[in-house]
Amino acid sequence: MNHPDFYPIGTPGQPWGPAELVQWRARQRRQRSYADEVLSRIERLRERFDVATYGELVYADECFSLLAIRSRRWRNDLPTVLVTGGVHGYETSGVHGALRFVEEHAAKYAGRVNLLVVPCVSPWGYERIQRWNYDALDPNRSFRADSPAQESAALMRLVAPLHGQFAAHIDLHETTDSDATEFMPALAARDGKPLEAHSIPDGFYLVDDTANPQPAFQQAIIQVVQQVTHIAPADEHGGIIGSPLVAPGVIEYDMRALGLCAGITGARYTTTTEVYPDSPRATPEQCIAAQVAAVCAGLAFVLESV
Repeated sequence: MNHPDFYPIGTPGQPWGPAELVQWRARQRRQRSYADEVLSRIERLRERFDVATYGELVYADECFSLLAIRSRRWRNDLPTVLVTGGVHGYETSGVHGALRFVEEHAAKYAGRVNLLVVPCVSPWGYERIQRWNYDALDPNRSFRADSPAQESAALMRLVAPLHGQFAAHIDLHETTDSDATEFMPALAARDGKPLEAHSIPDGFYLVDDTANPQPAFQQAIIQVVQQVTHIAPADEHGGIIGSPLVAPGVIEYDMRALGLCAGITGARYTTTTEVYPDSPRATPEQCIAAQVAAVCAGLAFVLESV
């Protein structure tokens, strides 16, 4: 039997099987258009940048082309920087922040940085405003060899030939109220585990790599972004989402061990941005602007460091 106080699919303590996956898929509704809101903007960039299809998602009767934007006149003597958005498709400002960065700022880095930008890693999730993919997998826990997530595997194939050449990777994310109301309960139900709840931080923060911490890089981004939106304070336990603060607005995860997107390049400088679009102190526009500011600050740091 279901337990509506926990999650409306599955039996508490028991992982989902095929029947529960079918029930979960039936609850997902297409709410916006990847073609209209993302692909159309990428297509308009072809006049100024190289745009290439790096893969295709196939889920039931749906297909999604995966597009990447590259600097023209790519040079091996320049630092290479990867910017990714929409690894979690529901995190809107990551997608639109990546697109706006290319539209308004990327051209000024020509001849200084090789840019590779993937604005929307998870288009099925973008359309459903969903964290997971069609198979109820979290792409941002699936960046590992033989990945079961099509989105993650495709992005890893794209960057593999450039491994070792990246100076930085900036992965754009959000932390939303729906993390607590939908996605954490769904995760506990899917895995048959107890619900581990935590408070949602009000503000922008960054995730550094435990295995390769770069505190000066994170601080450079925080200093710029705080001029655009507020930085998340520590919670009552002195941390953010269950992790201790290592600096104001900065926590650390072991990116490769957790299968996170920001761990795929071998870059010296990596970060995952997190904005809070549900804050009464921030507008959707501020969230997009904060993502753009984070990318520009990260690039400035890289250029000063080479």
